[in-house]
Amino acid sequence: MSASAGLPTPATGSEPDTSLVVRVGTVPDKVSLDGLETRWASAWDGSGTYSFDRSADRADVYSIDTPPPTVSGSLHVGHVFSYTHTDVVARFQRMRGKSVFYPMGWDDNGLPTERRVQNYYGVRCDPSLPYVEGYVPPLEGAEGKSVKAADQQPIGRKNFVELCERLTGEDEKEFESLWRYLGLSVDWQHHYQTIGRTAQATAQTAFLRNLARNEAYQAEAPGLWDVTFQTAVAQAELEARDYPGHFHKVAFHTPDGSDVVIETTRPELLPACVALIAHPDDERYQHLFGTTVTSPLFGVDVPVLAHTMAEPDKGAGIAMCCTFGDLTDVQWWRELQLPTRSILVRDGRITRETPDWITSEQGTALFAEMLGKTTFSARTAVVDALRESGDLHGEPVATQRKANFFEKGDKPLEIVTSRQWYIRNGGRDADLNAALLARGDELKFHPEFMAVRYSNWVGGLNGDWLVSRQRFFGVPIPVWYPVDAHGEPRWDAPLVPDEADLPIDPSSDTPAGFTADQRGQAGGFIGDPDIMDTWATSSLTPQIAGGWLTDPDLFSRVFPMDLRPQGQDIIRTWLFSTVVRAHLEHGSLPWANAAISGWILDPDRKKMSKSKGNVVTPMGLLEEHGSDAVRYWAASARLGTDAAFEVGQMKIGRRLAIKVLNASKFALSFAGDDELSLDPTLVTEPLDRAMLAGLADVVDKATAALEAYDHTRALEVSETFFWTFCDDYLELVKDRAYGAGDATVSAATLSARTGLAVALDTLLRLFAPVLPFATEEVWSWWRDGSVHHAAWPASEGLRTAAGDADVSVLTAAGHALGSLRKIKSEAKVSMRTPILLAELAVPAAYLPAIESARVDVEGAGRVTGSLTLAVAGSDQGDPSVQGGILVVRSELGEAEPKPARNA
Repeated sequence: MSASAGLPTPATGSEPDTSLVVRVGTVPDKVSLDGLETRWASAWDGSGTYSFDRSADRADVYSIDTPPPTVSGSLHVGHVFSYTHTDVVARFQRMRGKSVFYPMGWDDNGLPTERRVQNYYGVRCDPSLPYVEGYVPPLEGAEGKSVKAADQQPIGRKNFVELCERLTGEDEKEFESLWRYLGLSVDWQHHYQTIGRTAQATAQTAFLRNLARNEAYQAEAPGLWDVTFQTAVAQAELEARDYPGHFHKVAFHTPDGSDVVIETTRPELLPACVALIAHPDDERYQHLFGTTVTSPLFGVDVPVLAHTMAEPDKGAGIAMCCTFGDLTDVQWWRELQLPTRSILVRDGRITRETPDWITSEQGTALFAEMLGKTTFSARTAVVDALRESGDLHGEPVATQRKANFFEKGDKPLEIVTSRQWYIRNGGRDADLNAALLARGDELKFHPEFMAVRYSNWVGGLNGDWLVSRQRFFGVPIPVWYPVDAHGEPRWDAPLVPDEADLPIDPSSDTPAGFTADQRGQAGGFIGDPDIMDTWATSSLTPQIAGGWLTDPDLFSRVFPMDLRPQGQDIIRTWLFSTVVRAHLEHGSLPWANAAISGWILDPDRKKMSKSKGNVVTPMGLLEEHGSDAVRYWAASARLGTDAAFEVGQMKIGRRLAIKVLNASKFALSFAGDDELSLDPTLVTEPLDRAMLAGLADVVDKATAALEAYDHTRALEVSETFFWTFCDDYLELVKDRAYGAGDATVSAATLSARTGLAVALDTLLRLFAPVLPFATEEVWSWWRDGSVHHAAWPASEGLRTAAGDADVSVLTAAGHALGSLRKIKSEAKVSMRTPILLAELAVPAAYLPAIESARVDVEGAGRVTGSLTLAVAGSDQGDPSVQGGILVVRSELGEAEPKPARNA
């Protein structure tokens, strides 16, 4: 049959466009969502559907800085939620003609991986132990906190790192399998690990360049310290949590024998006290400023000083400054140039040696009891001694205090003096701070209100970015230090490698000019034992994924990137740190847009997280409801908005996906000689043109929404139209689309069939970013290639075909049909029952629209007698019911039996 066979000349007199005739293939007798994920994921992979075209010019590229999920066991439904948002953007941009650079990374270094390895294999790292060839861990598959630290087998660093690499490799395979099943349109030829050699070389190169430009430096200073993990912690990793404690009223003594009572929750830090501090305007303590008092029990003289940070209305209004109890102590110590009297060491216990500033007999005896104790045990000893000496006024009073925690830790942070590496981030540099605030103004946040979180964070910084960590599995700090003739490291003269030699591990590699046997020897060298903070590597994901060091051509095509999608809780860490690195290295933003997803909330409206134990793993959901259904649930939530975990919403999504299959099968059933036309000029009937006019509005609204990163609005308008299309339009045109059965197809019938085909073609493309499996399945029934490479629909052709059609025709006709159906439902008869007579009172605005679609209304309503339409009076009809259409009179024919379910 020729391409134009069966297609009559349109009413306009022009010839039909035969290039728009498509041949319908095999449509299954029974449609199903089952198995689509596996079949299409394999087909997409085999055909390279989502491969990045690296020959595309930068203007034709859309590049995404995909979040690398932390490889620490399993993904949860929150990942599915946010990564679906990104995938919708990627699919939309691909259909807009962009070559989409959509890589995947795995964030496999850092504390989560170490903790998982410790519990999984029952081991812990001891860097002093040698490497054991062929090491076999004591456990294989232990989970959670089942293995206590004391029961974990100590192993050397290299063995520990090997176990980390083994387990993350296994986890990454599981992660990739789930992402493919979900339908992420990632180019799997572009993936990386944050611990891989490319990532290590990138992070080390960037660090050395920061060092050469004086943007990185090291300093020995008090800093936040996690005693469990025994590592320094950055400001961005803090969480303020309520922590139970007690206020203790403790008396210091003046030279004249009177008491100065302070209130403290940390009496164990009395031996570390360096001053008492009150507000300069506090009249109670004016006479004491510039004098000294003596600490109870330990007999150490400390000055009484003024500082505006003291709070007159808190406790006694005068506080002891210890080195160090909290960050306020650090500020007082620095600004008032106070001495350092630290008693806490890295394991969170009291030092094992009595400090030289404690000289009284009572003080040295008491401190001897405190040596090596935990802060809790030391506190008990000090409080007992204060009671005995009479320096405790009253009994301790229970309270809840705010304490700083490492976001992954279980105990309050302490402040310990240590040597650490920092990168300047504007916390102590006003010019850099202003430049980074300007970068935030330049960046387009979606939604816009998330920008304030960035600006508030940058504006509130009070220190530089601490990037060194005292852990094992991560990117090593790439420096060594010469050791002088006395065996002391020269911290101020770091030895750096050539960039060409990166990546290096200073714990095993040797600097130029030295031999391995000089390690740790006088006149030799030592390697920096620390690794970089995980964010110091993750802050370079655009450079790692884009091939900054390894593929300059690729990098020129994808950087700066177009999009950074991420969670709202890591704006201050990942987003900010990436902006810092790009600003320092490239003098630009790393990307133009930041899309910020909200959180998934459990039934108690709490954020889902592994630490809370309230997460849902997604594979079971995907298998039960189908990936399209779960994606629908995710896409129903706007960026920046927290969403409830709702299985009910997934069920709605599955119903929508199934309806896409069934409605498509129906629309394709009218292919004459297996052919359908997509030529909109063949659409001539008012109802069909009204449908196209409404569809054109949907295309414009959905396009504008997706351009504004509002996938929820795009889905909403598309879905709303689709259900109207199915419930009203399909029913209204069904009889006309079937035709009279003659050999020659009438223009009216062709109009219906073409309208169905054009609408189906458009709707499949509108739904493709959210429902990739169902839409690809239908596309394969009648179109070549992939729907995901089809052009995003445009409204111009639809509007041209619709002409001056009134969109309300479909609405009005749908309401009229609903009124006729209501007659039958109230009579409890089959919808196939004929209507012998019906008189409808119709709002005046609807009357011409219904008249123009009368034939379709009568056919769909099975009106075999007369249908009278009259203008409704002001007292007739309920506008909320069937568009205000009122059934005045009706008469039904003989009721037909309901068709069998399998008919």
